[in-house]
Amino acid sequence: MNSNMILPTPYYIVYESRLRHNLDILDEVRRRADVDIIMALKANALWKTFGVIAEKFPDSTASSINEMRLANDYLKGKVHTYCPVYTHSSFPQFLAGSSHITFNSIVLYQRFRPQIKQWNTEHPERSVSPGLRINPRCSVIETDIYNPCVPGSRFGVNAENLPELPEGIEGLHFHALCESSSYDLEIVLEALEHQFGHLLPQVKWLNMGGGHLMTRKDYDINHLVSLLNRMHDRYPKLRLIMEPGSAFTWQTGDLVTEVLDIVEDAGIQTAIIDASFACHMPDVLEMPYQPEIKEAFPNKEKDSHPGHNYRLGGNSCLSGDSAGPWKFPHQLKSGDRLTLRDMNHYTTVKTNMFNGVQHPDIYWQPTDNSTPQLLRRFTYEDYRDRMD
Repeated sequence: MNSNMILPTPYYIVYESRLRHNLDILDEVRRRADVDIIMALKANALWKTFGVIAEKFPDSTASSINEMRLANDYLKGKVHTYCPVYTHSSFPQFLAGSSHITFNSIVLYQRFRPQIKQWNTEHPERSVSPGLRINPRCSVIETDIYNPCVPGSRFGVNAENLPELPEGIEGLHFHALCESSSYDLEIVLEALEHQFGHLLPQVKWLNMGGGHLMTRKDYDINHLVSLLNRMHDRYPKLRLIMEPGSAFTWQTGDLVTEVLDIVEDAGIQTAIIDASFACHMPDVLEMPYQPEIKEAFPNKEKDSHPGHNYRLGGNSCLSGDSAGPWKFPHQLKSGDRLTLRDMNHYTTVKTNMFNGVQHPDIYWQPTDNSTPQLLRRFTYEDYRDRMD
């Protein structure tokens, strides 16, 4: 029986088979390019799925104490930490739970370097490798809110401010991509080597950040492998690290909703659903982008099909809680179910409880296609206790 017909909406559903497919692709890249691939928790914190991920990828990257703790509790591998700033109260916790710590500035590194030296002396079996984030000033991302190299960026050290490595720095880290291709990475690496190439033989590792969408269908895996192997040839002692987020859970989950009402104004028909873009799919409004809907024509093909256009409206009171339009082969009516695709990465981690809108349930669809398993059901107490 189709699970979409029996589960109450709205709900997220994550498919084990799709997740394992992505892990296989990432594992192929790791083996062929001899690169460390670690998962960015900022894209996926659904820890009840970490058991499957940890089978091949136990290492991760964290940007907060909570992400670091989650990784240590449920992935149980190495944790590479980067935060724009650290505090004196939080830094001892990062030392105790991280294998690598990257600093956003030289001043920040010098502030905490004595603690790193003391920790590594007292805990040689759990030593921490310090790194420095650099800014290659190479923008390949069109949306400024996701562009770490936009002019005026607060992230990383520029080349003119880093003529030589600070004493004790063992690695360099950059992040300049967002759901990008291997050809974008090639452009960034060229800029990086031009500005910082003299430092690469002096460090143990280079973390190339996230944004490597290796699991997208049109991603050129062979080009990526060739690019990374050429880096190995130029810097044979340099350990390469990649920390994708989206690539792990790309196209692995959906959000199933139901049409509750149809309203019309100024010739625009809006189907109001039992979910919210603002609360349950905030990336749609931030990016912005228009997700595919299973029951609608593909977004790129909709102009070539006759049909019925609808905007979707969310169930919060925010005026801008809407997206679209989509074109459907038939007129929508109350009770129709709509499946918004690719609602796992950067979705559940960004949800909020504005208006007290009820969160969707989260289900796990096992590979054997058995009955979906409920991972989380949200209640009034979840909303109430956030302010407790």
